[in-house]
Amino acid sequence: MHPDITLTQPAPVRPTVRVRTEPGGSHDLHGPEAHGPLSALVARLGEPGGRFLVVDRIPDEPDVYVQVWHESGGDYELEHRAGAPDRHFHTRLATAAEVAEVMFRWAAREEGWDRGPVWERMEFPGEEVAPLDPEVEAELAEAVRGWLRCGYEGRARLTESAEEYLVDGDVRPVSRAQAGELVDRLWRERVAEQAGWVGETDPERLGRAFAALDAGGITAREHFTCCRGCGLAEIHAAGAEDARGFVFFHSQSTEGAAAGGDLFLHYGGFECEAEVTVSVGREVVAALDGVGLAWVWDGSAQDAIRVTGLDWRKRLSC
Repeated sequence: MHPDITLTQPAPVRPTVRVRTEPGGSHDLHGPEAHGPLSALVARLGEPGGRFLVVDRIPDEPDVYVQVWHESGGDYELEHRAGAPDRHFHTRLATAAEVAEVMFRWAAREEGWDRGPVWERMEFPGEEVAPLDPEVEAELAEAVRGWLRCGYEGRARLTESAEEYLVDGDVRPVSRAQAGELVDRLWRERVAEQAGWVGETDPERLGRAFAALDAGGITAREHFTCCRGCGLAEIHAAGAEDARGFVFFHSQSTEGAAAGGDLFLHYGGFECEAEVTVSVGREVVAALDGVGLAWVWDGSAQDAIRVTGLDWRKRLSC
């Protein structure tokens, strides 16, 4: 085992909100620790290029967010949306401190977080989305649920995939709006399901093992490319220049694990020698041992490492 690899790090604290700023920045914050950073971000608002920010919960809840706009010298325009267009409200507050406090209570899901400010409902025109053909919807929903079980894609990417999934030549049975509506519904279903998960899951343990390997000089990537060939072609450029080797699993492997099978890991050294590949393989299985995951490997350079007995509960993190 390479001495630089740390296997005893605790499970990382999961962020609970993501703050998106006007310049395109993103800040992931957690629980009680969010108050100070959120207050600082709100206090900076006012100048061109930095006049608004949006706070989303993690995992993302479709059309659920709070946002603020502020131009120096004026009030703070605070809005929150709770799903449907008719549940979008706004208010005006005088100080950054008031805004940050309301946003923090919203992020913490405090009961009665919206008491205090006088909220007014904003009007948005509704857009009717034609229902999908029942057979098309059933087939597409099965595919989307599978992608959600994998757990690596955000709503925008899932919507794009859903729109394209059943395309046949010039025939496009699913529009972007229909795809988005279905993805949002099934996303909410998955978010509600994972709310009952307690403690660290197997994919999170795997993530810790990969993080330790990556920090120790082994380029480690999850859900990397579409297949083994593409992964092998792209892995060298995916990590540090001085990495000694690599390990990855591709999206087809993810799908197999999410369906209840083993997870196949591809690994090797950047020097094309069997003994280097075997050495990397030993580091990989040691990292798996360090997080309590079972594996099968015959110790040779030709054999893939299989992570076995997985309970694939991958939390949505977008």
